[in-house]
Amino acid sequence: MSNNSDSNDFIEEMAQVRPLKQDKIIKNTTPEASLDKAYRQKMAESFGRKENNFLTDGEVPPVEPEEVLAFKLDGIQPGVYKKLRLGKYPIDFHLDLHRKTVAEARNEVFQLLRSSARYGHRTLLITHGKGIQSKPQAKLKSYVNHWLRQVDIVIAFHSAQPKQGGTGSVYVLLKKPKEDDKINQAKYD
Repeated sequence: MSNNSDSNDFIEEMAQVRPLKQDKIIKNTTPEASLDKAYRQKMAESFGRKENNFLTDGEVPPVEPEEVLAFKLDGIQPGVYKKLRLGKYPIDFHLDLHRKTVAEARNEVFQLLRSSARYGHRTLLITHGKGIQSKPQAKLKSYVNHWLRQVDIVIAFHSAQPKQGGTGSVYVLLKKPKEDDKINQAKYD
């Protein structure tokens, strides 16, 4: 048989072949997946201008009491995230939410993030507790996980090291303040 004959046979055999319909991959449609860049940008604009607390007060996806919380925006260097995860950054402010209601915690987290943006804090530690005994379990932890994803100045967060609360606390890394960006840029000009 010649090469041309093999090619023609193959083409004839493949003539009726059609691609299979993909039905194995499930698109992630959780509320967290909907927090895209446009949404975060809209929230950032209102965060800087308004006093209104835009953090969710409705239902949020639950997390487990011992679950490790982890989030980082695209573009965060792996070394920076690793240093955050290992608790190597000095903590600028620690907020303890134990014994707070969801409404109180929502207000305190919002105020902390606003003041941190204003005063140039970069690294925060938020203790939310594990919520093992609460009903439903890890309720406050679930809210903190969701709220931090809503705010544009939050570029990464990770559950803390055991000595600082473990999965009952979270390290939060914030964007550099605008003034620092200008100072750093001036150094290299």
